[in-house]
Amino acid sequence: MESFSAIKKRMKSVNDISQMTNAMQLVSSAKMRRSQLLHESMYPFVSFCVESMQEMIRNNEHLDNPFFVLEQKQEGETWKIGYYVLSGDQGLAGAYNNNMVRITEDHVRTKILDNTRKNVATTYELNVFGRLAREKLIKNGYNVNSKFSFPITEPTYFDARQVSAIMRHRFLNGDFDLVYLLYTHMQSSIKMEPVALRLLPVDTKSISRVLPDQLDDAGMAMLSGADIQYFPNSGAVFNYLIDSYTNAMVYGAMVDAFASEQTARLTAMENATDNAEEMMKKLELMSNRARQAKITTELTEIVNGAQQAEKM
Repeated sequence: MESFSAIKKRMKSVNDISQMTNAMQLVSSAKMRRSQLLHESMYPFVSFCVESMQEMIRNNEHLDNPFFVLEQKQEGETWKIGYYVLSGDQGLAGAYNNNMVRITEDHVRTKILDNTRKNVATTYELNVFGRLAREKLIKNGYNVNSKFSFPITEPTYFDARQVSAIMRHRFLNGDFDLVYLLYTHMQSSIKMEPVALRLLPVDTKSISRVLPDQLDDAGMAMLSGADIQYFPNSGAVFNYLIDSYTNAMVYGAMVDAFASEQTARLTAMENATDNAEEMMKKLELMSNRARQAKITTELTEIVNGAQQAEKM
């Protein structure tokens, strides 16, 4: 059994940790509430943009636009893939950042393996939001763009427009044949999962998977059987819509990632505080036993001393 003084030192350390995690829990709780409000207000806009794009594609099956056409590579050619990975700048969020590293590594390896089987080469570039996943991916030997640095704070639509403009420019410039968004999708406060979505060329089928089922269709374009006319033509409307669409998707991913991180950190701090309280109870029990043992030892020594004195 540990000494009484050693147990007291452990109790002080655990108490200090408990106070810190409790304070961080309060901060995370406030951030999580703000992020959830942002999350709820964002989805109707994102949903409208996605559904508008779906309607555009349904009514124009032969759109001749680089943002829509998925090229097919022949043997000996190369797929150039750009990844935009959303992770956090801070730890203490459970497995949040590690999950983003894992899905990124899995997606890159899978793409390379699939293309190799088809005798098609693969090059990729990771553009990572946040510090932690970037550092780990660099350490693991992946090709991370060191010039791309974007902090994860409370996201704004202005930030999303900046990033999506970079994506569109590099896609049109031929730097990438495919652009993927990798982030954590928050279905609820207890269900979050990392997802990989192809942003460019447009793939509305995969993107519609992350939209809430309960959202109502928005706008006349969503009404079944509506006769839609595009002015001056569908190509001009698509060119205008693609900017709003990519802005919305990037903004939605940033808000999703921010809300997921805050929720994960709150959960981690709640668990840490609960564990500290449970440990304190065990240490108090150990402390009482050590104190009783110490008192018993002292009484025994006193009795033995008195008996020795009587014999003398």
